[in-house]
Amino acid sequence: MRRIGHGGDVYAAARELGRDLHRLLDFSASINPLGPSPAAVRTLRGAEALLGHYPDPACWGLRQALAAYWHRPSQEFLVGNGSTELIHLLPRTLGIRHLLLIGPTFSEYAEAMTRSGGQVTMLMADRADGYRPPLELVLAALQKRRQSASGAYPIDAVLLCNPNSPTGRACEAAAVRTLARLVARRGLWCVVDETFAEYADHASILSQPLPSRTVVLRSFTKFYGLPGLRVGYAVAKPGVIAQIATQQPPWSVNMVAQQTALAALLDVRHAGRSLGFMERERARFQKALTRLPGCTVFPSAANFLLIELPVGQKAAALVAALRRQGLLIRDCSQVPGLNGRSVRVAVRPRADNDRLLRALSVLLRKGGA
Repeated sequence: MRRIGHGGDVYAAARELGRDLHRLLDFSASINPLGPSPAAVRTLRGAEALLGHYPDPACWGLRQALAAYWHRPSQEFLVGNGSTELIHLLPRTLGIRHLLLIGPTFSEYAEAMTRSGGQVTMLMADRADGYRPPLELVLAALQKRRQSASGAYPIDAVLLCNPNSPTGRACEAAAVRTLARLVARRGLWCVVDETFAEYADHASILSQPLPSRTVVLRSFTKFYGLPGLRVGYAVAKPGVIAQIATQQPPWSVNMVAQQTALAALLDVRHAGRSLGFMERERARFQKALTRLPGCTVFPSAANFLLIELPVGQKAAALVAALRRQGLLIRDCSQVPGLNGRSVRVAVRPRADNDRLLRALSVLLRKGGA
């Protein structure tokens, strides 16, 4: 399987372009445009005293804060070195050998299955339907695969990214809970990645008790603006959490990351400002992008937008041309289920977004090069 690169590698871009990384505008990683909370920054600056001790392997303080935030027992939480660590733990710890993946979606899920020696079956959303995740087709796909004589392992897990990356589409929480319950009744696992759900409260299933055999993943990377610290967490029944924790490396999450994430979680004022800004700027940015001739911009519940370039344009050429100007966007042309004209852009501060709009307007008139 060809590995699809992630966005956000500003260090490689800075080396390649011979620029200071602070002179790059990174639209390839969708991080809160308002940055981390002031409380988190203060905690980070005062973290010197934490450096002389090993981290708390139980992440006790952060887990207690998460439990209070979600009104759930602390035993239902496992903190990891970003949600990516947890994605790679799940196939081994839960015995997932064949994953049904609702796409087009984040490449790391399939990569985790490949590394564990497992298999992936993709159930693709339809472009004509705006890439709406086809939850109603999941059970039919499970039944079809069960009856297959291909010799493959039967599907034993379903994974949904909600809101989905890179399409931005979100399913209502009620529909996701129904799916999780139906999957559990068949004795299968249901993994729901809610990495972007802070921007789409209606999509999260964490406000109610989770169905059995359900694991929800969350992150402090996107909404909380802490990608450099690597903090994520899983939520599931206590027995499931204990099972996953047995395979986690010791001291997986450093103490500076734990304390900074805790401060970010508790800063509700910054969270409110962030949501308000995103609601306004995403709408404005999307409207401006749709005015670019021949571009299709898909609706998004997250802090990024999926764009399909005009017929005749190639995503790779446009991405390279913008990169030379110090503007980094995500090339989605190799994502299974999308096409060669697909790119994804983060919603950044207004001035940054306007700079990208001007550059896109010029390049698209020239043919993307």
